[in-house]
Amino acid sequence: MNIPFLGNRHKKSDEAAFTTDPDGVAELLSECELLRSQASREGVLLDDSVASLEAIDQLLPRWRDDEEVLPWLGSDAGLYLGTVIVRTVPGACWHIWPGERPVVRLESGREFDVVSSGQEWAVSGVPELSQLYAEVAEF
Repeated sequence: MNIPFLGNRHKKSDEAAFTTDPDGVAELLSECELLRSQASREGVLLDDSVASLEAIDQLLPRWRDDEEVLPWLGSDAGLYLGTVIVRTVPGACWHIWPGERPVVRLESGREFDVVSSGQEWAVSGVPELSQLYAEVAEF
């Protein structure tokens, strides 16, 4: 994962930083500022609940007309999906492989690339975030 404000660090120290402060990582990944701003403008409160995923699915996809915003919003949608999973599915946690983007790891060890899922949702609306949550929560 390349986060510019963290600077150039060795992979081993990156991995240690992510494993020693999982709450800090979860807090950082849950910000999703662009998605929260878009949702707020539409009167949707993102409270990290499954119901908020359903509300996001119902938003008019005005962002699809803005090629600059689309990938950022998609990433935020994926991170928000991951945030809801981590906060509501027992045993779920964030995992970041050095040099890679974050994934959600379930207690079973299965991993989900929520960022890719969020980007697909932003582009096409399918599958819906709430549907993805339901599929992940089954495991």
